[in-house]
Amino acid sequence: MVDLHTHSTRSDGTLTPTELVQLAKEAGLKAIALTDHNTLTGFREAQEEGARTGLEVVPGVELSTSYEGAEIHILGYYIEQDNAAFLKKLMGFADGRDRRNRKMAKLLQKEGFDITVEDLEREYPGAMITRGHFSQYMAEHGMAGNPDRAFKEYLEPGCRCYVPQEKLSPFDAIGLVRLGNGVPVLAHPVLCPMADGKLRSLIGKLKEAGLAGIEAIYSMNEPEDEKKLLGLAEEMGLLVSGGSDFHGARKPHIQLGTGRGGLHVPDCVLEGIKEWHRTHVQAG
Repeated sequence: MVDLHTHSTRSDGTLTPTELVQLAKEAGLKAIALTDHNTLTGFREAQEEGARTGLEVVPGVELSTSYEGAEIHILGYYIEQDNAAFLKKLMGFADGRDRRNRKMAKLLQKEGFDITVEDLEREYPGAMITRGHFSQYMAEHGMAGNPDRAFKEYLEPGCRCYVPQEKLSPFDAIGLVRLGNGVPVLAHPVLCPMADGKLRSLIGKLKEAGLAGIEAIYSMNEPEDEKKLLGLAEEMGLLVSGGSDFHGARKPHIQLGTGRGGLHVPDCVLEGIKEWHRTHVQAG
């Protein structure tokens, strides 16, 4: 069994890359993909621990995009870690995220909270600071009862301190993953806020832009969702991917490898992604 959607402290997870690999090994997983938001910085650490423990670690990333007002995420697998062109464009994400974080910090200060980006960077060294870090810091420093309350009252869309992300389109994100010689996959289609017909149309357009697969096996799927998405992948000639979207304590109801308890991503899912990478990227 594998888990191809996980997060560490390098984005908004609560386990370090090393701790994540150790937990995956304890859980009996054969492989994980580290797919932190808009950053590759945790992979080397995870890879080293994977080599020590005998767990396969797939280099990955999750890119945040926007399409007609909806938030769409694109996963990239087997991104080249030293691809200069890819890393240069990814740095633009980091610059935009820093601008956003500073704006949110100023809005929170106007609400009376003693919080700065520098405070967050000291508290969470090496992390790509996200709204999750804001909410966690606020809870741990007595500014909110718990992270969830801080998030819902101040940091969700429509709240006083929310600042929208500077985002690519999903088509640009697919191009970026392909630039890094990776395998682009649509993350958690079940969470895309659109009707089935519109989602199908979008997936068709994404495939034309180079999309390789969809995350048909996912923690928040109901059985009928998974059946429908597996059928859609087969119909459209797309790869199947699957993962828990594990974040550690930030999403305590989601467990590594098993999601809400019933998740099962077989080894053959990863083998299919490897084969696509060999035939569409390495062979080219």
